[in-house]
Parts: sequence; structure tokens; C-alpha cells
Amino acid sequence: MPTTWYDANVINIQTASPNTRRFWVEIPNVEAFSFKPGQFVTMDLPIGDKRLQRWRSYSIASAPAESNQLEFCIVRLDGGKATEYLFDDVQVGSTLRFKGPDGGFVLPETIDHDMVMVCTGTGVAPFRSMLQHIQQENIPHRKLHLIFGTRHVEGILYQQEFIELQKLLPNFRFSVALSREPGLDPTQFPFEVQSGYVHSFYLNEYATLRSDVKFYLCGWQNMVDEAVLNLFDKIGYDKRQIITELYG
Repeated sequence: MPTTWYDANVINIQTASPNTRRFWVEIPNVEAFSFKPGQFVTMDLPIGDKRLQRWRSYSIASAPAESNQLEFCIVRLDGGKATEYLFDDVQVGSTLRFKGPDGGFVLPETIDHDMVMVCTGTGVAPFRSMLQHIQQENIPHRKLHLIFGTRHVEGILYQQEFIELQKLLPNFRFSVALSREPGLDPTQFPFEVQSGYVHSFYLNEYATLRSDVKFYLCGWQNMVDEAVLNLFDKIGYDKRQIITELYG
């Protein structure tokens, strides 16, 4: 089956944090772009001659909505040609070419287990898609725990949205780990906050083995590798309870 490529128009760009932006695109002549929450697309960016130089994959941050519009949340990487192009050259009205959707890091069809979603930075994008979908479609679920890690308060992506989601989904819990925020006062936040890295949250919370929980991990490889080491080797969870997605 031939690969379908889409030429999407950038319709909005917003700053999400000092080094992160949200990009909205619209696909002309497509009534609805179908995908599963958690999937990604692969963009072909004009930054090189060879495919490996040009292709970059980004998770869809929006939920499926029978729409031809998609949202992406992208962090600028120092020296990264792709994000330099996206941040310096792309503007409203630009065209982004991509194929997809792809990926098996998706929301399960039946949520018959507690979901612990561990991420850093823009690794939150697939989880935001999943959580939006659960809330919008009123999907039956068990406990949902999002553990988000970043350096500073200004880097907490979709903060207000997750605060509201805690009210809309009583089984949803939002926790944040801030690794470089001095003088942190957790009482000033309407969600759980602590100093340190994401690993301390799940190590404390899920140190006792359970068969009714699955861990979904998304972030840089060193974060994901450490989390797998902690959950599988140190605590002893079954590998079938650990689902991973890497970026970068």
C-alpha cells in the first residue's frame, strides 16, 4: 500500500515555555485525519538531502476529533537542525509535509488497569492526547496518574489544562517533579509537586508490586532506560507492565 503524504498548513503557533512551542496545522482537502491517541507522524523537513537528515517524528498532542487539524508540542534542541527550522523559519502560513499516523504507543482499547504515565518535557504530548480522549469520549477507566518531570516551574506544559482535568476526571492525578527549582513551596500548587526527578515519585508510590497497574514511559532514552531499570530490575515488575516510547 503506497504511503500517503500530507501537506498541512500551519494555522497557529504559541509559546508553551521558553524553549517549547505548540504548532497547530490544518490538512486541506481532508475532512478528518484518523489516528489513535498516542501515535505520531513523521515530517519531511527541508534540512538535508538524505531521508535520515530530513525525517523527524513528533507525537500528536491533540486528541482524535473527526477533524483535519492537529497539534504538536515541540522542544527546541541546541544544534538540532529540525527544531531550528521549525522555530526560526516556520510561521503561520508555512507548509509542513508529513506521513502517518504510526506507532504502537497508544491508549489501550479497554482500560482494565491503573495507568501510570511517566514523562519528561514534550514526552507529555502522547499522554495529553490520551487523557483528552478519555475525558471527551467518557471512556471507562481506572486510576490515571501522570508524573511529569521538568527543570523549572515555567516548563510545566499544559499546566492549567491538567489542573482542570483533575476536576473533570476524579480518577486522574497530576504530579510534577522539578529538578532545578530552588526554594520550592509545594503548598503553592493545586497539584502534587516535589523537588527532584520523576523517578522518586513512582519509586515511592509503586514500590510494592501490583498486577493491576501498567507503566507508560515517554521521554529521552536515559530517562526511559533508568525507569525500566527501576521498575523491572529493582522493584520486579513484569516487562509486560512496562510500555515505552523514546524521543530524541
